[in-house]
This record gives sequence, structure tokens and C-alpha cells, in this order.
Amino acid sequence: MKTGAQAAVASPVMAPPDVKAAYRTADFLTLTKPRLNVLVLFTTLAAMYIAAPAGVPAAILIHALVGTALVAGGAAALNQAWERETDSLMRRTRTRPIPGGRLRVADGTWFGALLSSAGLIELAWMVNLVAAGVAAATLVSYVLVYTPLKRRTSLSTLVGAVPGALPPLIGWAAATGTITPPALVLFGIVFFWQMPHFLAIAWLYRDDYAHAGIPLLPVLEPDGRRTGQQALVYAAVLWPVSLLPALVGIAGAPYSLVATLLGFGLIALSALFARDRTTTTARRLFIYSIIYLPLLWSALVIDRLWL
Repeated sequence: MKTGAQAAVASPVMAPPDVKAAYRTADFLTLTKPRLNVLVLFTTLAAMYIAAPAGVPAAILIHALVGTALVAGGAAALNQAWERETDSLMRRTRTRPIPGGRLRVADGTWFGALLSSAGLIELAWMVNLVAAGVAAATLVSYVLVYTPLKRRTSLSTLVGAVPGALPPLIGWAAATGTITPPALVLFGIVFFWQMPHFLAIAWLYRDDYAHAGIPLLPVLEPDGRRTGQQALVYAAVLWPVSLLPALVGIAGAPYSLVATLLGFGLIALSALFARDRTTTTARRLFIYSIIYLPLLWSALVIDRLWL
């Protein structure tokens, strides 16, 4: 017969229902990749004010941001349901809710589909059909094109940069109801920015990607020479693209000066990474790329609204 102490040791400790519910809610929130999607909402919001410096109606602004957040969160959940096997093989992703066993694949699928559908309906009904159409293109290209390509070709990085650069078009369309050349310039800035950013990440986690069978460039060519070269090329291309807002009438000289200074910083760090492919140079490039985009877009918004 067990003593009370023995029974306590032998019996599993059961978490209270409210604690279980809190953990489950946190896992569903994690599926939406909230930290990553903060940047999505930032570029969407900035694009709205760049498109309409006189202001956007509060209702349009709120519905555009909520709808975009729902679509982005739903796409992230669907992506994680699809990539559960590769996520389970990588150290930095194996504790995510689905590979970690805390949520089922079905949970991620229905949750992602529900969020995405709700976001598209909100954008179509409460904002406009153009914004909803761009959001739908973002969802389809990310989940149905980029995600399956990740295990097939290193060119998936280029493909993935397309949905990553579409949120500014959602914001522009929400504010104006159209897609015009200045909106495409904003798309180009985010598109080219993603390449040195992604290549730095790919180098830092190349062993993880290799273990998961994801053929990114640093996995296919372990010396990293082409990885560094491509990071430098895309950083160099990004600088003149970042000056185009002045040519299409949505920015002036102050913004162009900031864009040049930031661009030269990105080129310099990319050149260092191309010369010495080390963890240190890759991490510096990665961290600077995270700082670069918010600073550039803030300069563009400030120039557009107040200068």
C-alpha cells in the first residue's frame, strides 16, 4: 500500500483547466508569428499614409490593419502546419506548437484557414476589393507556392520575397483603391531588402537547414562564396531602388539622404560578409537589416507627411 507521499510522487501533476487554456491560447498565438507580422503591419500602415498624406479614414485604417493581420497570421499558421516535418528537424523551430506536439496539424490548418478567410472577408467588405485581392495573392503565393518550393530549390528565397513585399500594396490599395507606380516602388524596396536579410539568416542557420533537407544556397555551396556575393549584389541594387520614391513624387531630398546613408551601411556590411563569411559578419548584416527597414520607412513617412 502506497503512502501519501509515494502516491503524490507517482501521480502526474495536472495543470488546472485555466492554466491549460492559457497555454493553448498562447500556442495558437504563436502560430500567427506575431513578432514577424509586426513588420507586415508596419509597412502596411506606412504605405497607407504615404499614399494618402492628408489622412486615411479611421474605419478604413482599422479594418485594413485588422484584415491584414488576420491574413498574415492565417498564412503563418498554414505554413507551420505544412512545414511541421522540417520544423521538427531544426533546433530553432522544433519547439513550435505543432512539431512540439502541443497542437495537432488539424488545429493549425483550421485555425489558419479561419483567420485567412476572416481577413479576406474583412478587407473585401470593409475596405475594398483591390486590397482584398492583393492580400489573397499574398496568401496564395506564400502558402501554396513558396512553402512547397522551400524543399525543392534555392530559388524559393526569391519566390518568398514576393509575398513578403506585398503588404505595402495592401496598404496603398486600402488608401486609394488602386495600385499605381509609387506602390510598385514600395514593393521593390521591400523585395530587394529581403534578399540580404534572408541570405544572412540562411548562413547563420545553414546546419539546421541542411539537417532538414532544405536546399538553400549556403547548404548547396557550403563555402558561402555565392551567398556573400548575392547578398552584396542585392544590397547594391536596393540602394538605387530606395531612391525611386523621390523620382515618383512621394519623397524629397531629406529622405534621399537618409536612404543613401542607410544604403551605404547595408552595402558595407554585405561586402564584409561577402569577403569573410563568418557568424559574426552574418549576424551583423542580419541585425542591421532589421534596423534598416523601419528607419528607411520612417524617414519616408516623415518626409511625406511633414517635410
